[in-house]
Parts: sequence; structure tokens; C-alpha cells
Amino acid sequence: MWDEFILSSGAGPYLLYGWNQAVTGAYGHKTFNIMAFEDSKKPVGALPLALIKPPLLKGSLVSLPFCDYGGIICADDEATSLLIEFAGRLADAVDAKLEIRTAKEIKVLCEKYNMGVISHKVRMILNLPQSSQELLNGFKSKLRSQLKKPVKEGLVFKTGSLELLDDFYDVFRVNMRDLGSPVHSKKWIASVLDAFSANAMVGIVYKESIPVGGGIILLCGDTVTIPWASTLAKYNKLSPNMLLYWGFLEYAADNEFKYFDFGRSTQGEGTYRFKEQWGAVPHPLYWYGEGFGNEPETLAEKGGMREKIAQAWAKLPQGVADILGPVLRRYISL
Repeated sequence: MWDEFILSSGAGPYLLYGWNQAVTGAYGHKTFNIMAFEDSKKPVGALPLALIKPPLLKGSLVSLPFCDYGGIICADDEATSLLIEFAGRLADAVDAKLEIRTAKEIKVLCEKYNMGVISHKVRMILNLPQSSQELLNGFKSKLRSQLKKPVKEGLVFKTGSLELLDDFYDVFRVNMRDLGSPVHSKKWIASVLDAFSANAMVGIVYKESIPVGGGIILLCGDTVTIPWASTLAKYNKLSPNMLLYWGFLEYAADNEFKYFDFGRSTQGEGTYRFKEQWGAVPHPLYWYGEGFGNEPETLAEKGGMREKIAQAWAKLPQGVADILGPVLRRYISL
């Protein structure tokens, strides 16, 4: 019933039951899938939540962790209010702050429930034509030339599932260390692939037998979403990222999907410009929570601190980062 309602609403893959299933299976966090019903039979609203509670610290009841958005899927305002009020009582019961991250603005969260909002991040979404050839023809000549480079350099793109997990993770863990970010556990990635089954795909770019880039896509309704993509910095001059994304875009266009969700970025930054070159356009994200705000000074201060931490993490030996990363990452809900 849950997935049927989510799919009928047009919501994205993170709201499907499999995401929270993976959160519990990989990291052991408590999850809650709340529904509102009309006449006790017809579902009219849904709100998935996960409790992220670090040791000795106040927890966060989040919709949803480890992704761009979760949020409230509702048919009317009454169901929305019922779900918010239930979630608020649940947050009090588990001694946690309530955070609701959505792909749509929900003004009532600020107006009635006194939440702040952070909205400087966007999803980059590309409308797909009916074939990859039509998509390719629509690219600027510079982009088409960039797509030829990795092929000329001997790189190849391969898709699969769990059998490619090790190759993906070998790229992912190194790239995340280099970016200064704790890496998810391999168990988390495996849990997502297992939960989404045929609706998840791993793509790997190889230089001969060496994996130099990798990504994962989730298929949901008419949309392909890419939650993770990584390349090895020492091979970036061969442009494996171009072949990786083109491989996924080619698959999406040729298999009758209408949209490709490149994931979140900050406008003007490098990842934003990379996604924009493919024709993707920004769609705002709204993250609501107690004490949240979008003041430039606050964001700048937090950004500066994050930058210092990232620089220190990037200097860790790879083996140390591989061990410590998953221990910390399970409690970082972003």
C-alpha cells in the first residue's frame, strides 16, 4: 500500500519503502512510515521518518536522511496537518528535533509550526527527449566533443548490480576521502541496491580493467535519479565523469524515462555548472527544522568550519578514512 500510494503521487525514489528499509538494515536506525487515511481505508497522506541519534546527543527525526528530500505527500491540507502534528508528538517522545526535507514548499511548517527553512540548495533536473540520439543532437558542440574524449582514451562504460559493488566502492571510498567527507559503509550501498532490486543500477567506467569512475541510479516512475557518482582524481584528465553520466543519460532516454534528476547542488558552484551543461535546470529544495534559517552570515560561518574539517579529513591515510568514515557517516544525515 505504501509504495502504491507514493508512486501514484509522483514522488521520488527516496520516499519508497525501500529507502527506510535500507536505513534500518545498514545502520540500525529506527524508521517510521506514517500514513493518513480517509474513512480508515483510502490513504490520503504519507510521511516517512528516520531517527538519527548519535551517542550522548539529542537526535533528529528526519524525513529523510542520506538523500536530497523526503517530506510529506498529501492530498489535502487537513492530512498535512495531521501528519505534522503526529510527527511532532513522535519527535517529543523520542527526544529528537523534527526535520522535514522536501522538494516542494510547505509554508504551513513555518507559519503554523514555527519551523525555519533552508532553501539555498537545488535539484538539477533534465527533461529527456524520446531517444539518446535526440538528446545528443541537442547538446552544444563543445559538450559533444567532451563525450568523445573518454572513448578515444580507451575508457568503457558497463552497467550491472551487486556484482559491480566492489568496483563502485573502491572508487567511492577514495573519492570521498579526497573530497574530505566520511564515506558511507559498503553495507549501506549494498542495502540500497538490495532494497531497490531491479530499480537500481550500478554503472562503472573502466580504463582497461581498472575502475576509474562509478555511479548508482534509482528508477522510479518516469524519473531516473543519481544519488552517488564518483571518479578517481588521477584519471580525471581522461574525463571518466563525462562517460559515466552519458552512459546513464543514454539509458534513461532510450528506456522512455521523462526526467533525469542529477541531485542537489548549490547554484554557481562547480557541480551546479557541470549539471547545467547537460541542460538540467534548478528546482528548489526546502529543508525545514527547529532553529533553521537562511541567514548568509550563519551559512558562511558553517561553510568555513566545514571547509576546515574537510581539508583535515582529506589528509587522513586512506586506511584510516576507510575505518572511521562509516562509523561517523551513519550519524550524518545529509
